[in-house]
Amino acid sequence: MRKNVVRYGIVAAGTAGAAAAALLASTASATSASDQTDAAKPTVVLVHGGFADASASWNGVIKQLQRDGYPVVAPANPLRGLPADAPYLASILKSIKGPIILAGHSYGGAVITNAAADNPNVKALVYVAAFVPDKGEQVGQLLGKYPGSEIPDAVNPVPFPNPDGSTGSDLYLKADKFRSAFAGDLPLSVTNVMQAAQRPFSASSLTDVTQAAAWHTIPSWGLVATSDKAIPPALQRYEYQRAQTRGTVEVSGASHSVMISHPDAVTNLVKRADRGTR
Repeated sequence: MRKNVVRYGIVAAGTAGAAAAALLASTASATSASDQTDAAKPTVVLVHGGFADASASWNGVIKQLQRDGYPVVAPANPLRGLPADAPYLASILKSIKGPIILAGHSYGGAVITNAAADNPNVKALVYVAAFVPDKGEQVGQLLGKYPGSEIPDAVNPVPFPNPDGSTGSDLYLKADKFRSAFAGDLPLSVTNVMQAAQRPFSASSLTDVTQAAAWHTIPSWGLVATSDKAIPPALQRYEYQRAQTRGTVEVSGASHSVMISHPDAVTNLVKRADRGTR
């Protein structure tokens, strides 16, 4: 009887061990497959523009991209002007292994245009209601190309000291102008918080000269926010056509903050850019 009990215990333990080993092997295989799938996807780098920050701008898009298995990086754009912002972003891009899809909103479009130049890992540029300057151009010049922007009348300049002792000027959006100019399709309860937490950008950003235009050599995609009161939709269409984007989508009724009000549209465009460069 004791022999039978011992024999039964050994058999049961062996069966349980085999089952556990099989489960571990299955789990390891699934994890490995998942890792391979995620590793095959490019890293998406999301760059915000002025009057905003990375989290408020991209949270909805980040959640959707991560859900679909994309590695995502949303760095803090310094907003100190192209001579500082573009090299800073370029250094972040160099730290990322493997292919990159680089997306920029608003002034962030000018930053990615400069920063992506000569980086072979950047496979696609995605412009979201963005500036798309050519070499030698200034963002301020582009902004005046078409009527309809409320930004010039909405900004409040605030002086600040530069490290060299000179005085710079930070641009804020006035409290009573913020929602209309920047995020008209979002609830007041949301835009009130956005306005209070806005990050100003240096006025020099409007006159800094673009040193390189990566869209000449890197495939690009563009999103037009049709009710944009910051960057006129006509300017967005002109820029995307000039850049010969491989795909342009228009989001009807969207404000300049389209990545917040319509994160699905932005996410889909990023995925489209991924598919278009595989």
